[in-house]
Amino acid sequence: MSAPDVVVVGAGPAGLAAAAVLGRHGAAVTVVDEQEQPGGQIYRRPPAGFVPPKAPAAAGRALLAEAAAPGVRWLADTTVWGVLGTRAGLDGYAGQQPAPGRHRVATHGPAGVRLLEPRAVLLTAGAYDLPVPFPGWTLPGVLTAGGVQAFVKAQGLLPGGRFVLAGGHPLLLVVAAQLVRAGARVVEVALVQRRRDLLPGPAGLAAVAGAGGKLAEGVGALRVLRRAGVPVRFGTVVRRAHGDPDLSTVTLAEVDPAGQPAPGTDREVRCDVLALGYGFVPSVELARQAGCAVTWDPPAGGWVVRHDEWLRTSVPRIAVAGELTGVAGAEQAAVEGRLAALGVLRDLGLLDERRAAALARPVRRELRRRRRFVTQVLDRFAPDRAALGGLVTDDTVLCRCEEVRAGDVRRALRANPHLGTANAVKLVTRAGMGLCQGRSCQPGLCQLICALTGRGPEEVGAFTAQAPVKPVPLRAFAVGEAPPGTD
Repeated sequence: MSAPDVVVVGAGPAGLAAAAVLGRHGAAVTVVDEQEQPGGQIYRRPPAGFVPPKAPAAAGRALLAEAAAPGVRWLADTTVWGVLGTRAGLDGYAGQQPAPGRHRVATHGPAGVRLLEPRAVLLTAGAYDLPVPFPGWTLPGVLTAGGVQAFVKAQGLLPGGRFVLAGGHPLLLVVAAQLVRAGARVVEVALVQRRRDLLPGPAGLAAVAGAGGKLAEGVGALRVLRRAGVPVRFGTVVRRAHGDPDLSTVTLAEVDPAGQPAPGTDREVRCDVLALGYGFVPSVELARQAGCAVTWDPPAGGWVVRHDEWLRTSVPRIAVAGELTGVAGAEQAAVEGRLAALGVLRDLGLLDERRAAALARPVRRELRRRRRFVTQVLDRFAPDRAALGGLVTDDTVLCRCEEVRAGDVRRALRANPHLGTANAVKLVTRAGMGLCQGRSCQPGLCQLICALTGRGPEEVGAFTAQAPVKPVPLRAFAVGEAPPGTD
C-alpha cells in the first residue's frame, strides 16, 4: 500500500500541468496513466524505437518538461479502476476503509493490482469520441476520428487507402490534414453543420481575438486540404455505411433546416475508412463511481462533473480538471490542471489561503479568456443529438458488446411502458452490460429512450458506474499472483 499526497489520474495536458504545480510546491505526487508515455491523445508520440521519432508540439514539450519535477512519480501502462471507500454502504466490497483523511485508489498495471492511499485525488481522465449509431456503423473500416488519429500519431501507419471523414467537430479538419500529410487519399470531409450556422457574431469575434493559435491550426488544416484538392462540404450527414465483409461505400446526404437528411439528396462515395467525429464525451465514469455529483450539459459533451471555483467535486478531496468539467481542448485543460492543483495544495495545507489565491489570480484570468473562445466553438459545433438519433433504424446495432439493436429497445419499451431510465432498459435488454460498460452504446441508447418516452436526459440518467470501471483480469485479484515477467 503506497501513500502519496496526491494521485493524479491521467497524463494528458490537465494531468501534466497539475503534476508540475503539485511537485513544485512539495507535494508527493503519483501520476497514473494507461499509456506507455505521458502526453494524452493531443501529445501522443510514436514508440521510442520509431525512426525518426516525432517530438510532441512545443506546448507538449513544455508541459512534459515542467512535469518532470521532484516528487512526481509515474505509473505508466496502468489503469485506475476504482476510487473506493467514498460512498458509505455502497462499496464495502473494498475491504477495510482507507486510513483517516485518505482515499483508496485501485489500479492495475504491469505489477498487477495495487492500492494507493493518497490524501487527495485529482481526476483528469480526458474524453472519448462521441459514438453516433446509424446503419452500418459497426462495419470494419468505420472508425472514430480519434482512433484514426491515434493510428497516425502513435504508430505512424494509415489504417486504409481511401478516407471519408464525417461528423460535426473541427477536429475532423485537423485529422484530415494529418492524413494528407501522411500520404493518405482523403476523398471528402463532410460536416453536418451548414456554413452559415458557423459564422461568428460580435461576441464570437471578440472571443476569437484571444485564440490565435487555434485559428491558425484550423486555417493551416484548410490550406493543406485545399492544396490536396480535398472537398470540404457543409450541411452533409452520413446516413449509412455499406460493405461485406468490410466497408466499401457510404451514403451521404444533405441536411434540411431541422438537421434531417433531405429527400432526394443521397449519394454514394467509395471508401475503405470512414472516420466519424461528432464531438467528445467526458470520461466521468470514475468520478461517478466515486460518488461525485454530475450535471447534464450537452454543448460540453453530456454528463460533466459538478465543481466549485477550485474545481473541487462534491466528494471531499476529489478534484477534477480538463474534459471532465466539459470538453474544451488541450489549452483550457492545462489551465484547469494548474488551478485544480493550487486548490489541492490549499486543502492539504501545503499552501496557505492567501498564497494560493495570489497564485490562482492569473490562472483564473487565463481560464476566463479560454472559456470565452471555447463557449463560442461549443455553441456552433455542439451535436444535435435528437437529429442524429433520427438516423437509427430498427436493425441498427446500439450495443455492440451484447448485440442489442434499436428495435429490441423499442419493443422492450412498448412491452414495459413503465420503463424510462437507462438502468431499467439495461436490465431488460442487456444493453450496456458488455466489455465497454456502455461507453459505446450509452449516448445512443439514452437518446433513443428520450425520443420514445418524451423524458429528458436528466430523467433518463446514465448507467450506474461500478468498480471496476474498466476491465481488469480476474487473475489480477488472485492472492499471491506474481507480476508478469517474474518467477
